[in-house]
Amino acid sequence: MQRLPFRIGLGHDTHRLESGGPLVLGGLTIDHDRHAVGHSDADVLLHAITDAILGAAALGDIGELFPDTDPANRGRDSAEMLAAAAGRLSAAGWEIMNLDCVIFAQRPKILPYRNQMREKISVILGVAMDQIGLKAKTGERVGPIGEELAIAAECVALVTRASAGESA
Repeated sequence: MQRLPFRIGLGHDTHRLESGGPLVLGGLTIDHDRHAVGHSDADVLLHAITDAILGAAALGDIGELFPDTDPANRGRDSAEMLAAAAGRLSAAGWEIMNLDCVIFAQRPKILPYRNQMREKISVILGVAMDQIGLKAKTGERVGPIGEELAIAAECVALVTRASAGESA
């Protein structure tokens, strides 16, 4: 059976916000009056990207690779998790074509950090910055996002066979 040389993956993550900063987001530590709560550093953007690339190649999800029941993952840097997922993707014969990501947060404003986040992600994944789309949406002061009780991120990843002419 001939298979297409590309796949799409979707990643999503949500974390509760609590008082006191800083906020870890997109691989950056941002001075903010709230922080995301999680077993690792709770970086919703890197978690969503990790799940998107793993899902595209049918390689499981972040919870399988880095379970919150493992004490070794307590406070773990999400960049390490993303790099490990990228390694699995590559070992399975896939490469990232592009990512399209959305951060859902009432605050902080993401625009001042957007290019730094894209650069950080490009370094972790070994791809060009123009392969990473990133935008942000507020909650319009509605629901957990708008009331600053939660932060979320989503990512769509397009991956292709490392040698696109091969069949899977």
